[in-house]
Amino acid sequence: MDTVCVPLALNGDIDPRWGRANRVAVAEVGDGVIDSWRETTVAWNIEHDQGTEGAHHARIARFLLDNHVDVVAAQHVGPGMQRMLDSMGIRLVVGLNGNAREAVTQPR
Repeated sequence: MDTVCVPLALNGDIDPRWGRANRVAVAEVGDGVIDSWRETTVAWNIEHDQGTEGAHHARIARFLLDNHVDVVAAQHVGPGMQRMLDSMGIRLVVGLNGNAREAVTQPR
């Protein structure tokens, strides 16, 4: 079972802006089946430009730690965020598009 975090657009697709997402979902996924799905407004789109890049990454890291995230599934993640996720031991799956629920059930 993996805990997967994915950025959400209003229509339920993957938001292409991981670090600037307004909403994310945290899903418990096992064997291609979603066991739980929780959506949260994180307002990273607003907080991104408030303070330093390090402070913004720290907010995201805290959210991921608090929610026990194992995998981030996104369309694109910048190099600094990639390094942070790697240092946290969180797997990163990029290049995803379309429906977020369908994307988190795909093999990683």
